[in-house]
Amino acid sequence: MKINSMKSASEVRTACRTGRWDGPTCGLAPGFVQANLAVFPKDWAYDFLLFAQRNPRPVPVLEVGETGDFLVKELAEDADIRTDLPKYIVWENGKPVCEVPDIVDFWREDLVWFLIGCSFSFEEELMNAGLPVRHIEEKVNVPMYRSSLICRGAGKIPDTPMVVSMRPYTPEDAERASEITGRMPSVHGAPVHKGSPDAIGIKDIQKPDFGDAVTVYPGEIPVFWACGVTPQSAVMEAKPPFMISHAPGHMFIGDKRNEEYRI
Repeated sequence: MKINSMKSASEVRTACRTGRWDGPTCGLAPGFVQANLAVFPKDWAYDFLLFAQRNPRPVPVLEVGETGDFLVKELAEDADIRTDLPKYIVWENGKPVCEVPDIVDFWREDLVWFLIGCSFSFEEELMNAGLPVRHIEEKVNVPMYRSSLICRGAGKIPDTPMVVSMRPYTPEDAERASEITGRMPSVHGAPVHKGSPDAIGIKDIQKPDFGDAVTVYPGEIPVFWACGVTPQSAVMEAKPPFMISHAPGHMFIGDKRNEEYRI
C-alpha cells in the first residue's frame, strides 16, 4: 500500500488492522492527530497518570481508557487499541520481549491504555509554514534520543531520562519552529533544547536511540522536542512486570484534526 493513498485516519487504522500497513506513520493521513500509546496494568496506571501530570511536555495525555476496555471513545470512532496501530512492543520487567502487529493475544481485563500527544501532529504546521522536516524529506523515522533531562518520578516510577526527538534547522528557522510548536502544548509544544547535543547528554547525533539518523547540513543546529517515547524510558527505569507500547514512530492516528490542538 502506498503512503500517499491513505488520506484519512480511518483508512490508516483499517490498513493496520488488516495487516496492510506496518510501517511508521509519519506523513500518513495529513491533518489528523497522531498519538503514542502506553498500556499498563491497573496497579501501575495511577502512578503513570501522576507521572504524566508531573511531566506534561513529554507525556501530554490525550485520552485514557477504562480498565479492560480496548475501544477508543474520544480521539476516534470504531477504533480498537489492540489492532489499529502498525506495530507494538511488549515489555516485561523493563525489557522489550517482542514486536507484534497487534496485541489481541496479550490483552487482559486489568489493562489501562493511555494515548499521548505526538510531535508528528505539529509537523504539518511546520511544513505549512515552509519549514522543512528532514526525516520526512529523507523518508525515514524521526531520530529520538535518551537525554540527560530528567522527568520527575511518581509512585513506582522513578525519576527518568526524557526522550527527545530532533529536527535540524538554521537558527532563524529554529526560532520560527519554536513559535509555531509553542502554540500546540497538547502535542509537546515548543522545543526543550536548541544547539549542542552534548548539553543534554547526547554524545553522537548520528546514533539515535530510537528511529533513524538524518542529515544535518552546515549552518543548521539540532532542535530537540520532548517526545512521547519517554514512557518507554520510564519503563526501562521502573521495570513493571508487564507493559505494552507503540513501536517508536508507529503511532495511533485519530479522527480529530491537528488544528484542534492549536491554541
